[in-house]
Amino acid sequence: MPRDLEIALLRSFVSAVRAGSISRAAAALGQTQPALSQQLRRLEGAVGRPLLHRSTSGVAPTRAGEELLPYAERILSLSAQALAEAGRALTGHCGVGLLEDLAASRLSQALADLARLHPGATLEVLSLSDTAMREAYDAGRVQLVLDAVPDVPAPPRWTVRRPLVWAVGQGADVAADPLPVVLFSNPCSWRTAVLEALERSDRRWRVAFESNGLAGVLAAVRAGLGVAALMPANLEPAMACHDADALPALPDVEFGLVRHPATGGDPLVDAVETALRRMI
Repeated sequence: MPRDLEIALLRSFVSAVRAGSISRAAAALGQTQPALSQQLRRLEGAVGRPLLHRSTSGVAPTRAGEELLPYAERILSLSAQALAEAGRALTGHCGVGLLEDLAASRLSQALADLARLHPGATLEVLSLSDTAMREAYDAGRVQLVLDAVPDVPAPPRWTVRRPLVWAVGQGADVAADPLPVVLFSNPCSWRTAVLEALERSDRRWRVAFESNGLAGVLAAVRAGLGVAALMPANLEPAMACHDADALPALPDVEFGLVRHPATGGDPLVDAVETALRRMI
């Protein structure tokens, strides 16, 4: 008899990875920690492989977990969209401005899935500089902007905090003194926060590489030039760092969504905003 992956178990797994902690995920889902732990063990039993590294500091996905995560997120997103949009055809155009780190994550896939459900609608995803994004928003080309709170073009409708994690490429020495760090070039909303975390830990560091784009930062980490602070969704399996005591704790990043005031009541923009909020 073929095995199926229960959506409730996938939701528990995704929540634990996003929160970086079983206790925080349980609180967010309104469950007890033992109940959530049991669900995660059931999912691991169904898959036949460990999905999470567990430690006193939290959880991180194993290689098998990294492989399952994008499928789990997509299944959850499609399920929610199908329930919400069944029997309703959406049309029109919606421009979405995303921070590059978010555009490179599963958010873009969720939007592509939404567009596939509604062939009469056109979605446009843009990753622009802060100035260009503000101009696109003011001109009405972009109806929704999801970015770090300091960089959004207007007061956000809602905000959400998400963790950063250390990415360590093969050959990078996390015990090096000073620690080689790969950074996003200024302006970067969380660069200062990451450097302040290093300073608070009394850890000496040096800038080994800088890039104004995610592709450049990832390339430097892959090359083993140093460590970088990334969103979990952009962490490649070979970059995972499970030695939590070797590096200082990183701050959360606060994201906010801004919606153009002229789009009130637009069903397509409503659906896109709902999809973004579910995925992030």
